[in-house]
Amino acid sequence: MVQLRDIFLGLLLVGCTVSLEVQITPSQGEISLGESKFFMCEVVGVAKHIDWFGPSGDRIEPNRPDITVTRNDESSSTLTLYKAGTENAGTYKCVATNGDQQGESTVKVKIFQKITFTNAPSPQEFNEGDNANIICDVISSPPPTVLWKYKGAKIQMEKDVRFKVLSNNHLQIRGIKKTDEGSYTCEGRLMARGEIDLRVIKVVVNVLPTIRVWQSEVNATADVGQPAMLTCAVDGYPEPMVTWTRNEVVLEAGEKYSFNEDGSEMTIMEVAKLDEGEYTCIAKNKAGESDQELSLKVFVKPKITYIVNQSTSEMAEQVTLTCEASGDPTPTISWSYGERVFTEGEQASWTRPEQHKSLDGNVVVRSDARVSSLTLKYVKYTDAGQYLCTARSAIGEDEQTANLEVRYAPKIHGSVAVYTWEGNAVNISCEVKAHPSDISIMWLRDGLQLPNSNTTNIKIFRTPSSSYLQITPDSENDFGSYNCTASNEMGTESKEFLLIQAEVPSAPTVSEVRPFSTTAQILFEEPESTGGVPVLKYRAEWKGQGRGNSGQKVFEAQAGSINEVTITGLKPESSYEVKLSAINGKGEGESSPAEFFKTEPVRNPNPPKLEGVLQPKGNSLKVSWTKQDDGGSPILHYLVRYKPVQAPEWKPEIKTPSDSEFYILRELDWDTEYNVLVVAENQKGKSQPASMSFRTSTKPEAIPDGLGDEAALSMGIMLWAGILVVVFLLLLLAVDVTCYFVNKCGLIMCLCGKSGTGTKGHNLEEGKAAFMKDESKEPIVEVRTEDECTANHNAAGPTEPNETTPLTEPEKIFSDEKGKLEQAELSNALTEITAEHNSVIQTNTTESKA
Repeated sequence: MVQLRDIFLGLLLVGCTVSLEVQITPSQGEISLGESKFFMCEVVGVAKHIDWFGPSGDRIEPNRPDITVTRNDESSSTLTLYKAGTENAGTYKCVATNGDQQGESTVKVKIFQKITFTNAPSPQEFNEGDNANIICDVISSPPPTVLWKYKGAKIQMEKDVRFKVLSNNHLQIRGIKKTDEGSYTCEGRLMARGEIDLRVIKVVVNVLPTIRVWQSEVNATADVGQPAMLTCAVDGYPEPMVTWTRNEVVLEAGEKYSFNEDGSEMTIMEVAKLDEGEYTCIAKNKAGESDQELSLKVFVKPKITYIVNQSTSEMAEQVTLTCEASGDPTPTISWSYGERVFTEGEQASWTRPEQHKSLDGNVVVRSDARVSSLTLKYVKYTDAGQYLCTARSAIGEDEQTANLEVRYAPKIHGSVAVYTWEGNAVNISCEVKAHPSDISIMWLRDGLQLPNSNTTNIKIFRTPSSSYLQITPDSENDFGSYNCTASNEMGTESKEFLLIQAEVPSAPTVSEVRPFSTTAQILFEEPESTGGVPVLKYRAEWKGQGRGNSGQKVFEAQAGSINEVTITGLKPESSYEVKLSAINGKGEGESSPAEFFKTEPVRNPNPPKLEGVLQPKGNSLKVSWTKQDDGGSPILHYLVRYKPVQAPEWKPEIKTPSDSEFYILRELDWDTEYNVLVVAENQKGKSQPASMSFRTSTKPEAIPDGLGDEAALSMGIMLWAGILVVVFLLLLLAVDVTCYFVNKCGLIMCLCGKSGTGTKGHNLEEGKAAFMKDESKEPIVEVRTEDECTANHNAAGPTEPNETTPLTEPEKIFSDEKGKLEQAELSNALTEITAEHNSVIQTNTTESKA
């Protein structure tokens, strides 16, 4: 540059009168492709014209869009190249003229391409398993050298043959994996200019969706309002979008279908049989789509679709009940009547029709497909009622009843033999079953209808299904046969009943006497004959040596208990004889033969009998005891000990007075088993321990305050007191109303013993009058003033009186019996016996005396 300037100065000094001096700045031009650059042409001296000429030698006109020439002043001009391209390369010349003076200068312009990335998109996505070509197009002049890096480190092609740089400088990854995902660097270098540039390209590897199904077949039950859920677990990248189709129709969310957030779970609302079939789960993302079929199996609970009632007459040839049922799987159908099932084992199904018969061949069950029939041959009145049809499958069952109505002539029931005695009223019950239930019942004796003018001691009471003949025998003639005849539109039936004179019971048999010091236990067998009526009491009489050493006691007969009584007040080491007699409503029978025994000497007492009751609080126990034989010496006290079963030692001994009958163990451990011992002690010593075990309750979450034993007892007393007050008030009101309507008197007059003349004296009221004087007894005849509808062959309703229930006044019976008994002690016993007997006299046909 300096040398050229010196040359121009020399020429200027030599021939300044011949040319102008011209200089271009910069003297050399290198322009990157696409850049802009200007050059200034300066003239020493005054130049009239300054012109620029391009590489082609043509003068460059001012104000061109790509190249402009601008005259700055008298001695300079500027050439500007905008966004230079390769066509702008070459030598440019600046020429200055002023008259005959001229000067020029040139500059060589070079256009070069710097490192440029023409196509290096980011991110670039590929599907897993594909051969991925990562695009990076870079140009420069001269062409650059391209290097590839992964996560900042140069890729070693020789170590992983899957990586390869192609001729176009693209990076190829064969069988790309999800682990190959990440940032790759494409770096271009130009050694000639020391130029370097790079691009970071993010590589994304998309993974084709995969579907995992835990349950390819889902079971559901129809018509129960329950949903069914189909699930397909989906994996893939990016996260797949899941859709569901059925029969190639896409299912949308709505009232029928709902989906979770990612669509992998589809819920079918209120499953019906129509929802059964195949469903397709489709998962789709950029890598593609996958699908999987799921099956929904819908079961239908059994449902009886057809069953009707039937009506027939007794002894008809046959009647058939039909039952149809639907369901999936096909249900089996069975028939039952009460506890009786007419088919056993596997029921008939549509694949294997079966026929089941009863042992007598009168019941036949036929099943085919979803229909079952029950055929009854030679129908009896006992066949009437509700027949249950049950349709059953593995998922449920349904049942409905069919009513079989059987019309039949009356059937008379009731005890044939009835026992009583002269002066004691009794009922003979004629209980009738019939359908239709509109029946007529009449009583006959010796061909004459009862009652009649010759029978003043007979009354008849009716209910819709029964007739009760009340007889108060006056003499032996009143005992014998009575006929009950019942009729309806289907026919008539008669039955003979026997009224038999009752006797006093025979003597019981003493089987064993177990003597102790002051008591004796008498074991006995019941009388061979009760006289036709129940034994109500037993009398024990004992007699020892010496005055004042005898006694007697009447014991209540306890049904179902062991036949034993215990006599007390005996003297130790003394001889006694004991007799036992039985008492029924007729009177007292003969005594058993005397049994002799001797009491034991004074000794230790017998252990008491124990009974334990948990208290309301749950961790307290009331231990009650009953005194047994005291060994001939008064009981001094009772000793109580207890402990948890698992505990090694007993709690401290508790001493209670001799007259105590219980002790309450408090503050026990919850849900714990305890052992309790109680010992009776007299002057002679201690009894063997009486033992019992019990378990306390589980501790409740909360115990109400104050719910102790005393509080519970007080609450119980108050409750019962309140109930008794209410009952008493209601009773007073009932008495007052009754007196007003019956006797035309009020409560005060009734209490004073005044009574008016009754206005209702028909037979039904007389039948109840015997019980009005003894409020401890309930009337045995329920008087009905209107017809009642009865069941087909069971007109039971409330319990009706029977032949064992007398209709006479208890006080009158007691008076009659008292006159017949001679002993004063027996009279006292019969005072209680006869009253009880009036409410419970039972028949006994096996012990009648012909």
